[in-house]
Amino acid sequence: MNKYASEFIGTFFLVLTVGCTGIGAGAGVIAPLAIGAVLMVMVFAGGHISGAHYNPAVTVGMLIRGRLKMTDVLPYIVAQILAAVAAAFLVTYLRAGSTVAPMTLKLGPALVSEFLFTFALVYVVLHTATAEGTSGNSFYGLAIGMTVMAGAFAVGDISGGAFNPAVAVGISILGLSIWSNIWIYLVSELVAGAFAAVAFNLINPAAQTTAIATDEPPYETPE
Repeated sequence: MNKYASEFIGTFFLVLTVGCTGIGAGAGVIAPLAIGAVLMVMVFAGGHISGAHYNPAVTVGMLIRGRLKMTDVLPYIVAQILAAVAAAFLVTYLRAGSTVAPMTLKLGPALVSEFLFTFALVYVVLHTATAEGTSGNSFYGLAIGMTVMAGAFAVGDISGGAFNPAVAVGISILGLSIWSNIWIYLVSELVAGAFAAVAFNLINPAAQTTAIATDEPPYETPE
């Protein structure tokens, strides 16, 4: 139960930050910096408990990588989605009266953007948090947070820069994205998470022989 609570808390603060900055901060550098920073600190906070996925695409990647039991997949994703819903409703309260205009997405560019940077995110997570060569490192949270920050700067104006189905649910509730676009996020991001795990396994064939799913989180805390 502790790991599911950790997933809820981390995802909650991620979506809360996305919503508050997405509605209140306006254009500029504030939102990407804040989102990358909160993800970084929440990964450091919860990595030793749940693996700090905070993202169904990461959960899918961890499953394919062999670092998560099948029985944990649904509880992880449910915790993440419930956290996104709770955070979105809190943002609605905190930002009451604010004008919200949904993004207009172009299908092709949005799909490609969300796929590429979700792939990059899951790829970085797997290499910094589960690879033998980076075992015990102290930089995994920074690497993960900066990947999301870079993606938000690069394609945030194209796709919204969700890179996370839970975030996609949150921004849909908030009206930052219309519900008819939700499939764009879900399909591109979940497929990207799976592809990233396959790429990791191909690049690290030895890891496949030692990737035994246990109750232990994939992140290793520094000595």
